[in-house]
Amino acid sequence: MVGLKKFLSNKNTVTIICVILGIAVLYFGYEKRIEDQIQPVTVPYAKTRIEAGSLITEDMVGTIEVPPAMLQGNPYTDMNAVVGKYAQADSIIPEGSLFYGRSVVTKDELPDGGILGDYPDGYVLYSLDVDINSTYGNSILPGNYIDIYLKATNSNTNKIMVGKLFKNVRVLAVKDSSGNSVFNNQDEQSTPSQLIFALPEDYWILLTKASYLRSYSTDITPVPTDAGNDGDVDEVSIANEELKDWINSVTVWTENTGTE
Repeated sequence: MVGLKKFLSNKNTVTIICVILGIAVLYFGYEKRIEDQIQPVTVPYAKTRIEAGSLITEDMVGTIEVPPAMLQGNPYTDMNAVVGKYAQADSIIPEGSLFYGRSVVTKDELPDGGILGDYPDGYVLYSLDVDINSTYGNSILPGNYIDIYLKATNSNTNKIMVGKLFKNVRVLAVKDSSGNSVFNNQDEQSTPSQLIFALPEDYWILLTKASYLRSYSTDITPVPTDAGNDGDVDEVSIANEELKDWINSVTVWTENTGTE
């Protein structure tokens, strides 16, 4: 112990030990940094071109190993952070590209996040003009169910017809006159201008025909219901066959078949 104390008390010895330890730290630190730079990292990439606003599904995403030095711009390194998200509305993700922060968003972050992918195949989007009164003081919210009523003047009888045309229609979005969601910013009061919902194509055609019957003084009115509050809701359906038959009797739908 006495010899060890004398050895350590020698300034030259201590200096040499410190130099050796310093060189060792620098060496192993340098080796660690080199290893970190060349050790491959597994990252997700686009196996196919992903269009703007598209849902990113598992079959669209693969993984590849790349050196960390190539990971410029903070790309995603976790496949689970990409699958189930959407490609940004103003950008396309090219085939073979990595996924970067701005290019991948949630559905709610899309300009029309409340609409995309939120209605069945075969349905067509419909935009109904509304105002603060027809939305019951801005009380119709996305996700609510409405019935759609039609008022028209029957030219044969000169009587006003009023009835429920469709029932169980789900509201997808409520927009103001600038196309922004009315409920995105609770600090600002926006006035509703459009109700967005989807209908089966034949129902969409029927409602579109009704909207053009201005000479019959038609008026289309949404009415909120309590559908959905207790669970499952029946599919959207015709509520009044008489109104349907009358609309078809005074209109015609032409279809372009692509032939001359």
